[in-house]
Amino acid sequence: MREENQSSTLDFILLGVSGQRKQEDFFFTLFLFIYPITLIGNLLIILAICSDIQLHKPMYFFLANLSFVDIFFSSVTIPKMLTNHILSTKIISFGGCLTQMYFMIALGNTDSYILAAMAYDRAMAISRPLHYTTIMSPRTCVLLVVGSWVVGNANALPHTLLTASLSFCGNQEVANFYCDITPLLKLSCSDTLFNVKMMYLGVGVFSVPLLCIVISYVGAFSVVLHVSSTKGVLKSFSTCGSHLTVVSLFYGTVMGMYFRPLTSYSLKDAVMSVMYMAVTPMLNPFIYSLRNRDMKAALRKLFSKNITTVSSYWRLQLLIRRHLKIYPQCPPPPRSHL
Repeated sequence: MREENQSSTLDFILLGVSGQRKQEDFFFTLFLFIYPITLIGNLLIILAICSDIQLHKPMYFFLANLSFVDIFFSSVTIPKMLTNHILSTKIISFGGCLTQMYFMIALGNTDSYILAAMAYDRAMAISRPLHYTTIMSPRTCVLLVVGSWVVGNANALPHTLLTASLSFCGNQEVANFYCDITPLLKLSCSDTLFNVKMMYLGVGVFSVPLLCIVISYVGAFSVVLHVSSTKGVLKSFSTCGSHLTVVSLFYGTVMGMYFRPLTSYSLKDAVMSVMYMAVTPMLNPFIYSLRNRDMKAALRKLFSKNITTVSSYWRLQLLIRRHLKIYPQCPPPPRSHL
């Protein structure tokens, strides 16, 4: 007879990045520094793109959505890690663990497919510049983003449901600072063969965009080599550098974590997940803004507009105060006593 699953009352213990107190203090400080920068940087990218009509183009539409996903992607795990460290606890409920795992997989896959959409956009801008506006119409851009969200959630749901059906009857220590599918499968006392097969299938679904990115850039490189004198093509190609940097960071860390046997996973691999979960979302705004003239110009406009608004507000406050000093309000007339 199968053991009764105690998942409704089950709690897991998140061991953290290293499992050692001194090193955990260091990573707490690191995350405390990284998380606000991630939020502010990606939010500034979104605001700059929304406020500048010059950036209302497919590439920046995808970039704004990428920043939106990165904000939530880092928010799934880092706040919990910071809270646990402050409260000196490492416990997470089974339901909280599954929720964290679901959104981590869903948002990671969405990120991956949006990166592929950005590569496709750059390939069309380079290889078919005359038909670019027709191919990358607003409807196409919206469909690509919606499709990315649909595939991301569709890939996360079966893994979450399969993990929820497992039994956990022994060790409950998760070898990471968040609930990932790999350490959870290692903790289960159920037969996880089907879960492992589904996990590798999910990795395959996650990797499809990487193949699309490679194909897109191979086509773009071939066009640039043959038509190197066209200024418009070279300008479009110049925007690919930032995207390739982000793709290399994102897929490099993911492949290091998941493209290997389940039995080789240990707590040491949690350090690599820091790069994937925290550092990459933080670096994306800097990579795209520092290497892109249009983004730098939009950010300057956004800052100057905000500075002007703030200075105008304080000038108005100063004028009101001066007015009140010059023309003080008259006291109300005394009440007559009958």
